[in-house]
Amino acid sequence: MKYLTQLGFSLLTTLGVATFSIAADAALLVGNTSGNNIVIFDEITGDFRGELIPDSGLLDSPDTFVYGPDGNLYISSGTTPENSAVLRFTPQGEFIDVFASGNGLFRPYGVAFGPDGNLYVSSFLSDEILRYDGTTGEFIDVFASRQGITPDGLNGPNGLLFGPDGRLYVTTQGSVAVEGVPVFGQPSIVLSYDIATKAKTVFAEQPEPSPDSFGFVSFLGMAVDPLSGELLVSDFANGIRRYDFLTGTLLGELSTNYTDSVPSSSFIGSLAFAPNGDLFTVGFDIVSEIGSILKYDGLTKERSLLADANPELQRPIGILYAAQPVPEPFALGGLAIAAGGLMLSRRR
Repeated sequence: MKYLTQLGFSLLTTLGVATFSIAADAALLVGNTSGNNIVIFDEITGDFRGELIPDSGLLDSPDTFVYGPDGNLYISSGTTPENSAVLRFTPQGEFIDVFASGNGLFRPYGVAFGPDGNLYVSSFLSDEILRYDGTTGEFIDVFASRQGITPDGLNGPNGLLFGPDGRLYVTTQGSVAVEGVPVFGQPSIVLSYDIATKAKTVFAEQPEPSPDSFGFVSFLGMAVDPLSGELLVSDFANGIRRYDFLTGTLLGELSTNYTDSVPSSSFIGSLAFAPNGDLFTVGFDIVSEIGSILKYDGLTKERSLLADANPELQRPIGILYAAQPVPEPFALGGLAIAAGGLMLSRRR
């Protein structure tokens, strides 16, 4: 993602691992919400490289993650008010601390560092966006919250992205949190916030459902195309919408129906761009939750299956292109790692 790289959200070039470790040039990092881990895949071959962060009890349904200004990895995790937090790890996957938590945070989804240096976190099951100090993790304020129940409200905030204009873009699932339970029925839209005034506008209304979906829209991840400057938005229910960043005009849709069944038997996660414009997303089977990685050519937008029904992908949602070297599996702690109702199921 070009803008994130400009803000300095890339990996540190110096990993600080033992001298005997070998690094690869780049990789895809994928978060497994059912596996409670972060795994590494080759961005060219689609081969599984191992775990960056294993299931050790620290992560609970990890959703999305970004690299912060300090080069460390920040991961949204937790399903209850007690364990909802943003956890901080080193680039090598070593746990540092619980960076941000509390103050009403309940099922964090999107995380993003703003141009003000602060960390913004979407609290899905309280319909809020919370703001934390980007250096200390101290709570600052409730940046935005749902006011009543209106079609243009902060109804189920999901993905967060700061655009080239410095505004905060937010996808909503179209749900209202009632005692920790999402009640669907509102449109899924993209909102835009001025972080200085907190003024809100609707960037994109809910489009027609994808013909491959079960008849609903549930916006999730966002990314800026480094070649065209377009805003791309993934739909959990299927499809990737392309928007003109200046006007909010819907330009088209990329199909994500890699199962070729109608309706599709898969759901879709977040988005990540490589510097050359290649686009990556993840999907998973509705029943087995086994995931796949999809790749779209940066120029032709031709879709291919980079990793097809790989058991190392367990209900994947978050995906991140690591442009700088990441450690190979045996460098992670010195151990070899072996490769190895629809509404209720929409997101959890």
